[in-house]
Amino acid sequence: MSSEKIDSASDLNVLDSGGVDEVSVIPWSLLLRRKLVQRVGVSRRKATLIVLLSCVFTVSFMITLLVVSLKTVADDLNSSTSIISWAITAPMLAFGVVGPAFGKVGDLWGHKRVFVWGLFVAGLFALCTAVAWNAPSMIIFRTLSAAGGSALGPAAMAYINRMFDPSERVRPLGYWSFVTAGAPVIGVVAGVPLVALFGWRTIFLIQAPLCLVGCVAAWWLLGDTDRRKNVKFDVQGALLLGAGSVMILLAINRGPAWGFLSGRTVGVAVAGVVALILFVRVEQRVSEPMLPLQWFRTRNVAFPIASQALTNFAYMGGFMIVPQLLEIGLGFSTAHIGWLIIARPLVFSLVAPLSGRIAMRIGERNAGVIGAIAVLGSMLALSQIDVGSSDLFIAFGLSLSGVGLGIASPALTALLANSVEVADLGVASAVQQLVNQMGAVLGAAVMVGVHEATINSGMVQSFSYALLAGAISSAIGIFAASAVRRTRAVNSQVG
Repeated sequence: MSSEKIDSASDLNVLDSGGVDEVSVIPWSLLLRRKLVQRVGVSRRKATLIVLLSCVFTVSFMITLLVVSLKTVADDLNSSTSIISWAITAPMLAFGVVGPAFGKVGDLWGHKRVFVWGLFVAGLFALCTAVAWNAPSMIIFRTLSAAGGSALGPAAMAYINRMFDPSERVRPLGYWSFVTAGAPVIGVVAGVPLVALFGWRTIFLIQAPLCLVGCVAAWWLLGDTDRRKNVKFDVQGALLLGAGSVMILLAINRGPAWGFLSGRTVGVAVAGVVALILFVRVEQRVSEPMLPLQWFRTRNVAFPIASQALTNFAYMGGFMIVPQLLEIGLGFSTAHIGWLIIARPLVFSLVAPLSGRIAMRIGERNAGVIGAIAVLGSMLALSQIDVGSSDLFIAFGLSLSGVGLGIASPALTALLANSVEVADLGVASAVQQLVNQMGAVLGAAVMVGVHEATINSGMVQSFSYALLAGAISSAIGIFAASAVRRTRAVNSQVG
């Protein structure tokens, strides 16, 4: 049995004792947990996977819950939809930028502590969000909650990659991809009825105790991971990356209102570019960079990450644009929009668990290419929506996005995980999360910016132009996926 698995008693002992073998004393809690897990008929690996993914879902689900309800929240806080949209953009950005730091913290302190404390912080600031008194406080609390939640991604990925052999990872990563990519989309679908029934504040009051329950379950079930000594934190790099990203996104977001050629927009954009250039220089100089640039010279690291970021650009941008197109452009009711939008997460939930078998048969590279092609087809189809378009056509266009990410994301994630050393899995997953989130946030900002900049061409046409921007991004993603090296298809099944 592989040393990476934690099914066996020996592995459980190592994990529970922080790396010290048990000889004569076995903790009663270990016996109790093992007996209970066996009694319910679930292996420890599967139970651990369920706990990890359930907690990640609880955090990811809330990031986008308010997408279709921005106007409701803005009216309640006496603000505008444009300002409140930062309650979605800022958390998505924080989720990506802070993640690599938590990957390093997990390497130093153990991923169990990082996972539990990240979940606690997410719940704490969810509670604060429920009592937010104005737009700035709400945006700040949502961002801090997402920053805490960003710790769950690298920690959960570190557990998955330690529990399963390289030949077994595709299937659990299919479930992982469904949660990380599907939960935000389900949040959009569920947001309308939940906000209508309970109000947006009540939803965050519910999230807080769910996070607390998750903390208890994770602390009780998860074993600890090996800890690395002398881990250093790239604080300067993290600050420069965050500042540069925020300023560029701010210039894109406010460009239509300020004027894209105005001094304020140009100044903010230039400052953002300068910050990112300084970030690259810092990463080249420090001994342990937040984002190891040398990885991007490795074919099976750089291109899988690039392809996922480019398809996420289209996926998340479309997920912000399409509800607005249906509501503002076509005059659909919120209930009608909800039933249509559910096509994407529904198809994703069906395809992602099967992606392991697909990748085993055709290889990771082909799975990545086919997935990116499906996202491209989705953007092209959705760009043709106009008054009179049938619900079936709209649902078909949305479903193609679910098919695309459902096939490509697990395969490319497994390819990346198999291309780095086991000791670097936490940082690698954090880098992947960072670049994916940057692609998603940039896609949302750019596609919304394209819509607002071309609105004089007609409301529906401006949305079409925005979706075509997503088509261009996913087309480049096809070439990135085709550039990876094929690996031998594996036939192992996940136990």
